[in-house]
Amino acid sequence: MPTVAPLDLEGHVLGAHFLGDTPFFASSDGSVHRLDMGHKVTEANDGLLASITDPVTNSIITGGEDGKVFRIAADGSTMLIADEPRKWITSIATGPSGAVGYATGKVATVVTSDGKSRSFTEQRSVEGVAFAPKGLRLAASRYNGVTLHWAGTNGAPVDLEWKGAHTLVTFSPDGRFLVTAMQENALHGWKLDGKPGEETRHMRMTGYPAKVKSISWSPKGKWLASSGAPAAIVWPFSAKDGPMGKAPLELGTRANILVTAVQFHPNDEVLAIGFLDGMILGVRLVDQKEALLRRPGKGAITSMAWSGSGKLLAFASEAGDCGVVDISG
Repeated sequence: MPTVAPLDLEGHVLGAHFLGDTPFFASSDGSVHRLDMGHKVTEANDGLLASITDPVTNSIITGGEDGKVFRIAADGSTMLIADEPRKWITSIATGPSGAVGYATGKVATVVTSDGKSRSFTEQRSVEGVAFAPKGLRLAASRYNGVTLHWAGTNGAPVDLEWKGAHTLVTFSPDGRFLVTAMQENALHGWKLDGKPGEETRHMRMTGYPAKVKSISWSPKGKWLASSGAPAAIVWPFSAKDGPMGKAPLELGTRANILVTAVQFHPNDEVLAIGFLDGMILGVRLVDQKEALLRRPGKGAITSMAWSGSGKLLAFASEAGDCGVVDISG
């Protein structure tokens, strides 16, 4: 079995991240912990709501209850990107050239690397934000759909409508698809590469017993893994119409213990699957072979991250029992 280096923290840990081979753990109290020649702590937000790795600048972006968005560098130093007094930063995204997107209430904002910002107001609260893989285009998920905004030009926004509340939002790595997790137990998708004037095609991915709170694309975008069931539900996206008419893979099935986090390996079609009881499985898609990466712990797995080399897996938990799995042996 792989070796596990544990790190016990107080309370709910929201995010696990890697900058190089250094693991970072973002706690809901706003402290960001890193294992870098010992255990070191950066105090950032006063109450953390979201954290994400920015591969372009090798940093971590955090947003919190204090209305602040920080960039945390590999050495633990912090830089304030945005300050929205008396507002909550509920979702963040990283984009091209160090751009950062974030949501506060009904407003989605993009801050570019030169510090300039541009905001877009929706009719309803913005639940999630994501950048397209190419161009400075931001998706803002909301009630009854998603709006696509051009942040670098004055292009007209595009509304993608579907009834219900859309929470998480993600573009496929090739930009051909946009997928949201919904308040009901489902994913919804739109096919974006249709001909000009052609109606956007919808994809409904249903049948989950619980809400989908974690999604992850495979390295080349052929698969989209999701939580919300007693197995990782992995949809095929290699065909021109994505998963339409195709059944998903069900990986790491356990009797009645829900998957709470999924994270694809950066280079291989290998999926890390975290469960409600703290257990983590690694599953290879080609033959569905499973490996136990961590035995059950104190709390549900909230987040996982692979190192750039793909030899280390960091994990966070809602009970604070975090750690790093070394699979290189």
